Amino acid sequence: MLFAASAARSADLPSLFGGPFSLIDETGARVAPDSYAGKFMLVYFGYSYCPDICPTDLAVVGQALDSLGPLVERVQPLLISVDPERDRWESLAAFTDAFHPALVGLTGTEAEVAAAAKAYRVHRRKFRLDGASEDDYLVDHSTLTYLMGPDGRFVTMFPRGTTPARMTEVLRKYLSG
Repeated sequence: MLFAASAARSADLPSLFGGPFSLIDETGARVAPDSYAGKFMLVYFGYSYCPDICPTDLAVVGQALDSLGPLVERVQPLLISVDPERDRWESLAAFTDAFHPALVGLTGTEAEVAAAAKAYRVHRRKFRLDGASEDDYLVDHSTLTYLMGPDGRFVTMFPRGTTPARMTEVLRKYLSG
């Protein structure tokens, strides 16, 4: 009985993460998951003002992508901003290009970003340290990296702390299949 319940939960996993979104990419174009149809999407939620976690996680993504060789052409890495107030589409490319040339930053209105975060079950919360000004805040957020299939459905996720070698190994498994 427990195995059946566990198997049922595993079967539901692909429906728990991902879904429609409508955001603006770093060129100013409106995009949705079907904009990347036929490619695996490697989706990370973060922001350009992040002092430590996002740059570290995005460096891992960049290193893993660099290790894929020609398979990298089958992947569209995406950074969906959790801070649309400061992350404007006009400035995202300067941030994403520091990690990998294929990494595309996405943002939108607060409502659009909230909808994308909800679809991926991403927690995000703005907070200020004591004495900080109105513009000086951090965003606490989930730190998973999602792999979505060419059909836009959830494949797997990488938790914070995944090494570039492990991410490359898992990506190769799905991309070679």
